[in-house]
Amino acid sequence: MFPLVSVTTSFVAEEDATSSSCTEAEEIEEIEMGCASDSEMEKLITQVGFSDTRKAKMEQKRRHIPSASSALFIGSILGIIQTLFLIFTAKPLLGYMGVNSESPMLKPAERYLTLRSFGAPAILLSLAMQGIFRGFKDTKTPLYATMVGDAANVVLDPIFIFTLHLGVNGAAIAHVISQYIIAFILFWRLSAQVDLLPPSFKDVQYRRFLENGLLLLVKVIAATICVTVAASLAARQGSTSMAAFQVCLQIWLATSLLADGLAIAGQAILASSFAKKDYEKVLATASRVLQSALVLGLVLSIILSAVLPFSSGLFTKDISVLQLISLGIPFVAATQPLNALAFVFDGVNYGASDFAYSAFSMVMVAIVSIICLFILSSSHSYIGIWIALCIYMTLRIFAGLFRIGTGTGPWRFLRS
Repeated sequence: MFPLVSVTTSFVAEEDATSSSCTEAEEIEEIEMGCASDSEMEKLITQVGFSDTRKAKMEQKRRHIPSASSALFIGSILGIIQTLFLIFTAKPLLGYMGVNSESPMLKPAERYLTLRSFGAPAILLSLAMQGIFRGFKDTKTPLYATMVGDAANVVLDPIFIFTLHLGVNGAAIAHVISQYIIAFILFWRLSAQVDLLPPSFKDVQYRRFLENGLLLLVKVIAATICVTVAASLAARQGSTSMAAFQVCLQIWLATSLLADGLAIAGQAILASSFAKKDYEKVLATASRVLQSALVLGLVLSIILSAVLPFSSGLFTKDISVLQLISLGIPFVAATQPLNALAFVFDGVNYGASDFAYSAFSMVMVAIVSIICLFILSSSHSYIGIWIALCIYMTLRIFAGLFRIGTGTGPWRFLRS
């Protein structure tokens, strides 16, 4: 799902920048040619009514962005596929997750998963539209839509669960309704800005989306495998080690995701700048977001160093778990600058539409990191896992620096 958002953001930002440049060029050309004199314009304004003028303005504002139509089309198809998949495989999936056929949880869980699956098209469409708005550098609209949808979910949950006595089914229905509310708001706002229907099926860039989306899917899988291996190695060391590792890992990832805002902003600005071949702005944007990421990481590092030693008791009262958490806290705090830079480098790569390198480099980083995980966990136990994860984030930064530093791929302009 998230590869769809990232790919959409870059492609929409590129096309929006290109279309804006073309529109500006056409307007300048019309002015220079003197297509309409001041007297002719005044006469035209007096002849056209207020409603027609407003309609004309609305039509001018609406843009044709092929990537937007493509993202919605692909999001719809993926949503329908996901719905059908969950409906027909709900029982086997639950069995794989540990719910056996004799468990009293099976039927309620199966009904819940089946009902929730009907929200998949809305979720995929919402993600696609979030990517479109990000490409337009508009992050407010998705935020407001999500807030309204979440508020509706909070209100509907007790009504369906307790008032209507629907129980677990009510929770699923409330969630599905909230997802469609979010999708409706985003669609309503988007339809006022973009012509969502492509002129023909040939304009749907499904191949471009699928190729780059699959590359990002490979990247996500590689990153997920690396973290999953780390968790499994912690689990092999016992329940105490696993519990401490999960607490530290969730804090480590949650705080690092704060850098996603910088990555998204950098991605949208870089994509439009690359499309305009405004390389000065490309360099300025890349430098600024990376500097901001470093500052954010240092601030988070200081905050976590000060807060975590005194707040770890909120997660558990087990003394042995707390002791291991205290060993992980220095790594969680110290690596925040590394994490922030790693996430922002992802945004820089996406903004440059360098999806192939992003995927390839992550696979290489994951392979080296997994080897380090096995070696260091066997030699240094719990601490070794965290050392390996530090190496993992450092390698991600090195991969980003290497691409820019060598002036290869979309950064070839640095050589001139």
